[in-house]
Amino acid sequence: MKILAIDDQQLVLLPLQKRLNELGYDVRIETDANKGISQYHSFNPDLVIVDINMPTISGLEIVKYIRNSKRKDTPVMVLSGNTEDKVITAGFDLGINDYMKKPLSLNEICARIKRLIGQPMVTFSNTNNSHVVIQQRCVGVVIPCYNEEDRLLSTEFTNFIDKNTGYHLCFVNDGSKDNTLEVLNNLRKGREDYITVYNCEKNGGKAEAVRLGMLHMVEKADLDFIGFLDADLSTDLKDFDELVSTIENSDFKIVSGSRISRMGANITKESARKIISMTINFIIRKILGMNFKDTQCGAKIFRKDVIQLAFDKKFVTQWIFDVEIFKRMSMHFGIEKAKSYICEKPLKRWIHADGSKLSMKDSIKIVGQLGQIAWVYRPKNKIVKSNQVGLSLVHKN
Repeated sequence: MKILAIDDQQLVLLPLQKRLNELGYDVRIETDANKGISQYHSFNPDLVIVDINMPTISGLEIVKYIRNSKRKDTPVMVLSGNTEDKVITAGFDLGINDYMKKPLSLNEICARIKRLIGQPMVTFSNTNNSHVVIQQRCVGVVIPCYNEEDRLLSTEFTNFIDKNTGYHLCFVNDGSKDNTLEVLNNLRKGREDYITVYNCEKNGGKAEAVRLGMLHMVEKADLDFIGFLDADLSTDLKDFDELVSTIENSDFKIVSGSRISRMGANITKESARKIISMTINFIIRKILGMNFKDTQCGAKIFRKDVIQLAFDKKFVTQWIFDVEIFKRMSMHFGIEKAKSYICEKPLKRWIHADGSKLSMKDSIKIVGQLGQIAWVYRPKNKIVKSNQVGLSLVHKN
């Protein structure tokens, strides 16, 4: 039995293809709608699964094409995040056989397929019956790495992407002097569709590693949101997934994790570090004009439409580039609108990991870097007006 699945997001199609192959189906996937139509003629599938919202040709147009073709009775299932009643009604009016709304478990999708076209006689023994959900959104995560050979929690990353569909991890090797690159390449083996290794030959610092990684990932058309996360997983991957859920179900353009101590949260810091952090945060709030509790948490998620704004130009500082991101947002949109676009979400867990690259001495240097930010991102129009006033006084004299 042959199945053709068409969706512009590869991260949606891959886990579906894997599970259906395990059940014995012959599955082809296609992210280009035009190529999908060509596959329909050459592959002659027993079932077509199609998304609705695709950039070139909509899923409903594909359904209409199939219903007007020589094999017009081919069963068609829609798997889409579009939940509009008029779209669903239009689909059934065109003759679709089922409409499945994302997010949806793979188990349910497979059960619906079996009901519609039956099940192959041969099923592979390694069929995985775990509860895996096909998500509505696809997410890219940039993880900067510098000398992480001994600290990288490889198993936690691989377990997460195996159980959570719609994620693509981009590890940026920031010119590591140890075997980090080898560790990352080994981590990627067998998961090339879900893991990218971006190698920087020279160490440029965390800010540049994140910036290059974000600009690399924004080129992937099937991603809805892109964020970054520290390699030591001081922010839990489950917590990061909650940041994604927040931005997915809101109009925020940036959702930033926050290590605010609260009931039920596992937030730990060294006391001296905490005092310095509070002092730095006070200065940051003054510079930004925003009442952020924690700008420096290494877990943030962005909508794609602000990534060029936030990361196109190199950052002035190496460690507190997060402040520069918020400053760029406020200078572009205005302070009030920028506030409405940025959400600070408390984390349930954050642990300061041993071996952190940021020492107490570095923390003190940050104060000087904040001065740099205040100067570089100062309001230019005030300077122009001041110069104009000075020139007018000279002319009068």
